[in-house]
Amino acid sequence: MNATAAEAFTFGIEEEFFLIDLRTRHAVSRVPKRFVKACQSRLGEAVTFELQQTQVEVVSPIFNDATQALQEMTRLRASVAEVAQAMGLGIIAAGSHPLAQWQRQRHTEKPRYTRMMETFQMIGWRDVLCGLHIHVAVPGADRVAVMNRLMPWLPLFLALSTSSPFWNLRRTGLLSYRQSVIDEWPRSGIPDFFDDEADYDRFVARLARAGALKDGSELWWAIRPSPHYPTLELRICDSCTRVHDAIALATLFRCLVSAHVRQPDLGAQRSNATRRLIEENRWRAQRYGIEAEFIDEAGERNVGVAQCLAETLELIAPDARTLDPDGAMGTFSTILARGTSAHEQLARYDTSRAAGANHIEALRGVVDWLAETTSPAQHAAS
Repeated sequence: MNATAAEAFTFGIEEEFFLIDLRTRHAVSRVPKRFVKACQSRLGEAVTFELQQTQVEVVSPIFNDATQALQEMTRLRASVAEVAQAMGLGIIAAGSHPLAQWQRQRHTEKPRYTRMMETFQMIGWRDVLCGLHIHVAVPGADRVAVMNRLMPWLPLFLALSTSSPFWNLRRTGLLSYRQSVIDEWPRSGIPDFFDDEADYDRFVARLARAGALKDGSELWWAIRPSPHYPTLELRICDSCTRVHDAIALATLFRCLVSAHVRQPDLGAQRSNATRRLIEENRWRAQRYGIEAEFIDEAGERNVGVAQCLAETLELIAPDARTLDPDGAMGTFSTILARGTSAHEQLARYDTSRAAGANHIEALRGVVDWLAETTSPAQHAAS
């Protein structure tokens, strides 16, 4: 591993946020056109809009440094929050909005989204979710071959990012209910194993000829080769309330991609049960988050998230020396100590209820915490 690796394993981040009414704390059902214009005037193509009008996405430039990424993603969050605040709105980063009711949402009025709503009906209406997507370049290797070998690590990323314990005004008992809603979509969850990119492309072309999809962007798996960039795209993470958590996860994914390119035999062994075991571990992460115990197929054991993370960090240590010189992944020790956003949301809710707040008041308190934590600099300035 040499210094040029930082330039070879470039990465990008896409963060989705909910747009909220600062007075009611509810997710807005219709985005003001002036908000869209103001965001695009200020940030250009860095801001896009998603299936539901309450969703706004921030798209990063290409990074080769975690410190640069932290600075830029913090700036982008603050800029969108500032534009929103001038219109009585705010943003929150979470996999689900505690107060949002999917029945009250409106989809974004674009031909692509209108077609999706007509096709998927209630599945589309219920997609009131926000995620974190991470792109990493895969220099000198077949992206799909690397994806195959990386997939056992997917549940770890979910466990470290859970932020959707509430859904439709209800406490779900899960730490990432977002995964349950995603599973309603076709072509979601853990992908199948493909021989290589050519095999994958044949599969996409076959579905396109059958009229099932237009292109690879309509494969909504937890990981996929990006249809637009020469990257692997990690899609399993809930939207991270704390920007430091997002950068740590992006750095971990980047280092894992590097490790798998560096070691072509890493993760090459698998059985007929491998994909199903990854799905089982995804469920455990969805339900229990960092308290989950994963099934380690190779080791014939169960392993807790903290131990799984420690072993992963040891595995990627040579890559981290080049790709994480400033220690962005040190944030993981904080996550393990305080919990993910899901734990903090539940703790806020329980504290409010214990102090006498009713259910809706307690949920509003959770939204307040999410808004404060999503863009703390903007909140301090208000």
